[in-house]
Amino acid sequence: MASFTKVSLTEKWDRVRAGLSHAFSTRAEAETFTSEDLALLQRIADAVVQRRMAAPAVVFLESLGPMSFLGSQAMHFFAPIIELAFSAHEVSQVAALLERRDTTVRLVALIEVASTPQGAAAR
Repeated sequence: MASFTKVSLTEKWDRVRAGLSHAFSTRAEAETFTSEDLALLQRIADAVVQRRMAAPAVVFLESLGPMSFLGSQAMHFFAPIIELAFSAHEVSQVAALLERRDTTVRLVALIEVASTPQGAAAR
């Protein structure tokens, strides 16, 4: 029978903890926005500000931020219907962006910047 010393148990426990440290993480290792993703988010923010819906959009995005993953799944489900009005590539891109938790935070920031007088003058 193998002897269990305090050192070997500590080493084994450290390996188990290191292996399980990210077991339930919902964030991928390298989540970065591509330039195409940022351009799409900027177009959405500009459209919201142009229609003068910045405040309601920010409230909506802040309140439903934790539910964005469910929204992305609904977009995947209703994609054949949504694609009648929008391009299929953009629908799938928005659905993929909504699967990430940091997308709504980024979109809110873009809307807030675009709705300021300095942001409006920069466009």
